[in-house]
Amino acid sequence: MNLRTKMTRHAVIAGMFGATTALAVPQAMASAAPAGAVVAASPSPGKLGRLTDLVIERLLVSDDVAASKFGTDSPIEDPVREQQVLDQVRQQAGAVGVDPDAAVAFFRDQITASKVVQKGLFTRWTTHPDEAPTTRPDLAEIRQRLDRLTTELLDGLRSTEHVRTKPVACSTQLTLATTSAATRQHLDALHRRALTTATTSVCRPVVRTQAAPAAVARR
Repeated sequence: MNLRTKMTRHAVIAGMFGATTALAVPQAMASAAPAGAVVAASPSPGKLGRLTDLVIERLLVSDDVAASKFGTDSPIEDPVREQQVLDQVRQQAGAVGVDPDAAVAFFRDQITASKVVQKGLFTRWTTHPDEAPTTRPDLAEIRQRLDRLTTELLDGLRSTEHVRTKPVACSTQLTLATTSAATRQHLDALHRRALTTATTSVCRPVVRTQAAPAAVARR
């Protein structure tokens, strides 16, 4: 075999190896994605897909909240802060055309779901110290992210009002969105349980005021 033939064969083999490696790397990266990481580039399917994605994004911020508190005196339960959030939500909801009571109920679920995540992670990290976070996120920066999500979630509530007030259609769309999103975003059992809590008040019946009885005609 002459030198040119050998060089050609080596080049072909190297090219095949490079192509195989290029295909394998994304697959390896995908399989190595940590549980709870948001990897979906497009919104989850269905009319409630985008809203569900925002709910999950807020849930995943709870991981950083837990990491900022773990090993400190900061409690998971913070009634004063929680009430401040709900008061802010009530004011913002009215300004963007969302029923304030419905918005408060929805965000109360978000707060409860966040605490589900935090308590679950605290238990996990206490039981398995080697899994505990080694850095402490800035709580002030986290709150800025939560404020942004509050605005986006309120917009999501407003834009899906026509779906959420129809119980049957809403339930179907919510199941589609949550099931798909939980799979696409690789949620573990803890975050799936929190997602169920966070979406408790998404579907709500229309509240109709009872009409006043007609006046009885005088005889």
